[in-house]
Formats: sequence, structure tokens, C-alpha cells
Amino acid sequence: MKRLLLSLAILISCASQSQQIDDFDYFTVNRTIVRNGVQAVLMCNGLFTSGRTLEQVFAQELAYLPEPVGTVDGGEYVIDTSRKAVAIGGPQSGPVIRAAFREGIGCVVMAPNQSFDDIDSLPILKLPYPAGDPATMPWPTGDIVKQKPHPENIDSAALLATSDWAFDRESAEQVTLSLIVIHKGTIIHERYADGVSMMTRTRTWSTAKSIAATLFGMLVDDGRLKLDAPLGIQWLPDVEGVDNDPRNAITLRHVLNMSSGLYPVDSFGMEYATGSGLAYWAGASSVDGARRRAQVRQPGTFWDYENYDTLLAVYAMKLALGDPRTYATFPRKALLDRIGMRNTLVSTDRFGDFILSSQVYTTARDLARFGLLYLQDGVWEGERLISEEWIEFVRTPAPATAHRGNMYGGQFWLVPDGRDDVPKTAYSTSGNRGQYVVIVPSHDIVIVRRGLDYGRQGFNRWDLTREVLKAIPR
Repeated sequence: MKRLLLSLAILISCASQSQQIDDFDYFTVNRTIVRNGVQAVLMCNGLFTSGRTLEQVFAQELAYLPEPVGTVDGGEYVIDTSRKAVAIGGPQSGPVIRAAFREGIGCVVMAPNQSFDDIDSLPILKLPYPAGDPATMPWPTGDIVKQKPHPENIDSAALLATSDWAFDRESAEQVTLSLIVIHKGTIIHERYADGVSMMTRTRTWSTAKSIAATLFGMLVDDGRLKLDAPLGIQWLPDVEGVDNDPRNAITLRHVLNMSSGLYPVDSFGMEYATGSGLAYWAGASSVDGARRRAQVRQPGTFWDYENYDTLLAVYAMKLALGDPRTYATFPRKALLDRIGMRNTLVSTDRFGDFILSSQVYTTARDLARFGLLYLQDGVWEGERLISEEWIEFVRTPAPATAHRGNMYGGQFWLVPDGRDDVPKTAYSTSGNRGQYVVIVPSHDIVIVRRGLDYGRQGFNRWDLTREVLKAIPR
């Protein structure tokens, strides 16, 4: 009898265990902190970097958030206009997260245990701009664009129809802020939504990755970084036997191809809970988080879109540059100032490390300049800034994307296999909420589309490219 009862107890126990479901979100606190941090950063930059009104910020900047804290009329948030800072959170909405605008950088998010009194300890960049007033200088380095009739090969009516197609979306979830089309170096179409101008900075999101790749390419071109050499960074945790760490096999090519083989923290349901989300929105170190991921696959064999892969390359760039001041000024001196991107702010975490995977604020015109640099094969006003070899690398499909359609190169996106209505040689930046710079070498065209899409989003850059090409035959 005792043996029978024991057997029944075991069966009941097993049945009970088999019915358990692991459906509890153990990252709820993280998600709340990140949610408040997202709103803090977007509100801070919207107000003090982009110069938008609070009404515009709530209507568009925050539109993609499921549950923003408060409304235009108030709520559990504080806007400190004198300090150019924002705080989000309180008893009802969770831990308070703050973000503050810093000269030359944009808004920096602070840790949950920091207050407005800590703002003065945040990074700042004081660097004079090159001589000359862009308002008096011709495009592309300056802002003077002479209005003249379109060449005969351009169908002006079709181009206007394309513009209407981009702005007048059937879905309210697709909000086009600006559209620029460049043909043979000249702006042939430029349009902005109400409340937006050529001076309005908005977040690039992951279009920043392509800007970062350009900086890496400059260092590869002059031998300070190597595409197929180990990154040469100190991995975490810092333990004995570091020489035997399998992560030492990861190269710059691997991380730029999004094929590091490191444990995924920004995908598979962990977005806005762990990983780079804590650096983007909650004040964690972007460098330390990137170095903590474990190796789970052979480098180069699996494509996984991870912000930390880009940030590992940023850290390798920092090590190659050698000293903090050179690192802090490198994006401006090496690239932005040289091609007239004067309205671009490259933001950092609170430790001064660039979040060049997303946190860049810029204008449509500055992105048009960036695209034009690539259209001109890396040459700007007679000076080569990027090698043709580097451009070829960023346009070459990452090997691990072969079964996915060869849609990704080196921090640039490619025309996927099976799509035959746009040239295969076209390539593009891509950022959340519809930030695109499309380069079409075969037609001598650059297309810039900025958006504040939300919900399902879905604005397709290749559809836009197809529509533009209807107006500009090869």
C-alpha cells in the first residue's frame, strides 16, 4: 500500500509539473525603466535637439509608444527648460529616468539613481565648426540650391506624383517628414511636412550604423583597423585565461556583417528589456554591455541583427584612435565637417562612448550629403574620403544572409533576391520609423526619406525607389 501511495504521489507531482507554464515576464522592471527612458530621450531630443513643440512631440515623436507617460496637458513628467532636461516617471509610472541636452552631443540619458544635479558631470563636446556660413555657400557643402528647370529626361509630373505617393499614405501609421531626391549631384526635389524644415533634426535610429561604418572604413583605409583581424578588445567578465577566450576570433568583418555569433540580447523577444536597450534608454554603459555577451555560434555563420555588434566596432575604433579627445572629435573632424554635415549630432552614453548604432540626430539635407559621398564613390570635392574597396565591402552581401535573400552587407541594406523592379546595385541605410538613404549608382540618384512611422510601420524604401525611377530613366 505504501509503495502504491508513493507511486501515486510521484504521478501527481509529475502531472503538476507538466502543467506549469513559464509565462511570467521576469524583465518587467527593466521594461518599465526602459519605457520611461525611451520617453525621456525622445522628449528631450524632440524639444531641445529638434526644436519641436510639446504638442508635436506627443503627436509624432511619442506616437509609436504603446503607453506614453502623461499627455500634452501634464502627467508624471518634468520638463526643465533652463537645464534642457526631461524626467519621466513617478509613483504611478515607475522609476524616474532623466535625459539632458549636452552641447555638441544631444540628449544623454542618465542612470535611475541620478538627478538633475548630476547633469554637469555628463559629456559635452566643444568643437568649433569650419569657417564659412552654409547659408552663403552653394550645395552640397553649403545650403544654397539654385532653382532651375528639370532636365528633359526627368518627368516632372511623375516625380511630383512620387512625392505625393510618399507623403499621402493610406496608412496613418506612416508619417513622412521629408523627401529629397538628388540626381547627378543636384537636388531635383525637396519637400517637408508641416512643422518640419531643412533645419529640423530628427533621430536617425539605425541609419547611424551606416555613418559608423564610414568612420570604420576610414580607419581601415589608413591601416589603423583591419577588416579581418580580431577586434582586439578585452572581453567581460575579466577572468584568467583571457587568451583562450573564443570571442577573440571575432573580426571587424563579422560584427559589421551582423554575424558575430554572440548571444542575442536585442532580438527574440528581448527588445526594450535587456541588451543595448539599457544603454540607449537607461544609462548603462554601451561598452560594458557589448563586451559581456557569450559566444554561442561560430563567427560568420548566423545573421542576427544586434546593436551591440555595431557598438563592439565603435569600441574597437576608440581603442584604435588612442586618446579620449581624438575619439570624441573623430566623427566631426574625419567626416561630418568635411562634407558639410554641420547639423548632425552624434550622441554618447553618460560615459562618453558614442552610441553610433542609433543615437544620431540630423537633418534630411545632411543625410543627402552622406548619400552623395557614396554616390560619388567616396570622393568629396576632389578629395577621396573613403576607398572604393570599402564601398565594395559595405555593398557585398554578408555570407550568413545567403539563405535570407542576401539583403544585408556591411551596415548597409541591399536589394533582396527576388526583387527585380529596382537595380540590384542599389543599397540603402535603414533606421526605425522610416529613416532611409538610398543610393542608386546606375541612375546617379540619392533618395532621402525621413519619417516618424509607428505601429506596423511598413514604409518600403525599395517601393519608393521604384516610384522615383519612373520619373528618372537611366
